[in-house]
Amino acid sequence: MRDIDVLCVGQANYDLTLGVDHQPGLDEKTVASWMVECGGGPAANAALTVVRLGQRAAFLGYLGRDMWGERHLQELVCAGVITDFVVRGDLPTPLSVVLVKPDGQRSVVNYRGSTPYLQPDVFDLDRVSPKVILFDGHEPDLSFKLVRQARQRRIPTVLDAGSVHRGTQGLVDQVDYLVCSERFANDFTGLVDEEQAALKLTVLSPNVVVTLGGRGLVWANPAGQGRLPACSVIVEDTTGAGDAFHGAFAACLAAGQPWLESLRFASAVAAICCTKRGARVELAAYEDVTKLVKKSRMGE
Repeated sequence: MRDIDVLCVGQANYDLTLGVDHQPGLDEKTVASWMVECGGGPAANAALTVVRLGQRAAFLGYLGRDMWGERHLQELVCAGVITDFVVRGDLPTPLSVVLVKPDGQRSVVNYRGSTPYLQPDVFDLDRVSPKVILFDGHEPDLSFKLVRQARQRRIPTVLDAGSVHRGTQGLVDQVDYLVCSERFANDFTGLVDEEQAALKLTVLSPNVVVTLGGRGLVWANPAGQGRLPACSVIVEDTTGAGDAFHGAFAACLAAGQPWLESLRFASAVAAICCTKRGARVELAAYEDVTKLVKKSRMGE
């Protein structure tokens, strides 16, 4: 059995990120001013973030034997992510095309094609001993099995809930930490107020974080409720920022960091991701992250 810090379960795709002056309208053509090609997917990005923060992470998900899958696998291997549990096949690797405006906001088109979801029998927790398991909900059948096994073994679990779908709906009341987008919180609870939504979600998961992009985050757990502002940075591209947050948060849990310090640290990592183009960039040195955390605390 292999000991690791964080096991990241879910989606891997390949990203083609294009910088555009504006989002093209109906029947309009436009020209990109820059392009970044790299691996993507919430769980895969989170695993890479954990490794770049100095911890051991493994990715469990699917990559095809096509060109995109080969490129992505080599990227993970070179970064130091444990890829022993990656499932390979002849069906396509999911592909994403990302259009990024000058203000850093983006639109994403994802293509999965006929590639099926992984079945529960492809992996068992007897093969690995993680301190934390992070799910993104995009491999629902496998994740439903693993979250039950994790609960039996008292392994802390985190759900990255970006939107409401079968995977996130089935995991939301099974995990110890729900870290969700504002969109998920609003759609799932039917509440517009993010603080009320976070409190309502604690009925299902004891520890809730609702990320609000440039407006920071709100949280709720048995200790109370709170709000943290976003770190102040010049935004180049928001692609992957949420994934970086989830990876950093899971890394903090694995290291036994206090709750608020974990949230501040994850926010700083996500902010640094926004200052670069593409979902995967070389994170700033640890000292730079801590400097941003200190700066953020002064502004709270």
